[in-house]
Amino acid sequence: MGGSFDPVHCAHVELAELALRHLTLDEVRWIPVGQPWQKARQLAAPEHRLAMVEAATAHEPRFTVDPIELRRQGPSYTLDTVRALQSRSTQPAQWFLIIGQDQFANFPTWQGWHELLQVLTLAVACRGHDLPAAPQAMQGLNYRVVELPLPPLDVSSTDIRTRLGRGKDPYSLVPDLLPYGVARYIATHQLYAAPPASST
Repeated sequence: MGGSFDPVHCAHVELAELALRHLTLDEVRWIPVGQPWQKARQLAAPEHRLAMVEAATAHEPRFTVDPIELRRQGPSYTLDTVRALQSRSTQPAQWFLIIGQDQFANFPTWQGWHELLQVLTLAVACRGHDLPAAPQAMQGLNYRVVELPLPPLDVSSTDIRTRLGRGKDPYSLVPDLLPYGVARYIATHQLYAAPPASST
C-alpha cells in the first residue's frame, strides 16, 4: 500500500485494516512515496511522512512500514518497488496492490503497468457496491482484481492540509480525520501551518 501519506489519515488506516480482514493477509506493507513522478506539488519532508505513517500504524502488528522508496534515488515507480520486494522475499506469496478507485482509473498511465498486472493482484477500494469499469486500455486483458468494500469516508489529505493551513488545531481532527498519534506529531513539528505573515 503506497502513497504520499501527506498526511496519513483515518481512511488510509481503515482501508489497510479492511484489506487485512477481507483478504486474510499476513501483513500490509506501507510504503511512503519517495519522489512521486505524477505529483507536481512539494511534499512534506520524507522523515516527517515516514514518522506519521509509523505513528498511524503502531497499533497493528501486521502493519509494516517500509522506507524503500524514500531511500531510492530518482522517481518512485511502483514497478521498481514491487520487483525489489519480490526479489527479497524468501517464501512463496500472493501479492496485492491496494489502491483507490482514482488510481485504478489511471492505472494505464503507470510506468510498467502491464508487468504489474502479471505479478500481483489489484485490490481496489470501492465506495459503492460494484467495482468501477476498467479503464479502456485494460479491457480485454487478463489480470486479477478484487474489491475492497470501503464505507463512504469523506477524508482527504488535501482537505486536512487546507484546514491545518487555516489554523485548525490538529487535535480537533481526531478521531474522524486523523489518528491521535499523527495529530500529536503534526502539532509537535508544526506541520502544514501557514507561514507567519511578514511585517512591512
